[in-house]
Amino acid sequence: MEKVNFIKNHSFNKKAEKTFLLHKSILTKVLPEADIQHVGSSAIPNSITKGDLDIQVRVDVANFQKAVQELSRIYELNEGSTRNEFFCSFKDDSVSPPLGVQLTVIGSELDFFWKFRDVLLMNQQYREEYDRLKAEFEGKDMDRYREAKKFFFERLIETPEYQMLEK
Repeated sequence: MEKVNFIKNHSFNKKAEKTFLLHKSILTKVLPEADIQHVGSSAIPNSITKGDLDIQVRVDVANFQKAVQELSRIYELNEGSTRNEFFCSFKDDSVSPPLGVQLTVIGSELDFFWKFRDVLLMNQQYREEYDRLKAEFEGKDMDRYREAKKFFFERLIETPEYQMLEK
């Protein structure tokens, strides 16, 4: 059973932002048409995080296959993740912090990572609720945490803040 552990450390967020800016620079060179976003808990100031960095690379459908090829040259394909004609996930566990890269087609069903970040940034109550959820699962089963996290984000989709981003 894989266990989940979290950290809350201001210096970690600074390190994650610095690493994000480095990778954004690299990605911008190979995918100048992409919208590159720092997403996930490390993009939320003072949030509890698993200690990783998530980047969303957003492209239009015409550039998706090119983006898959370019990202495959830089990062390892995340075999344990969903893959389809609108989404592909990559990772690099050799960097600090470990990196996840989510490639999405703009406007597709899985183009939501930046929206979740923005909703959490807009609403302190949601951030606190999400941090409480993480604290509840500290040292516990990763699969159960992921299931609880899924339900939390399904509820966020119904919020006025998220709905506003849909327009």
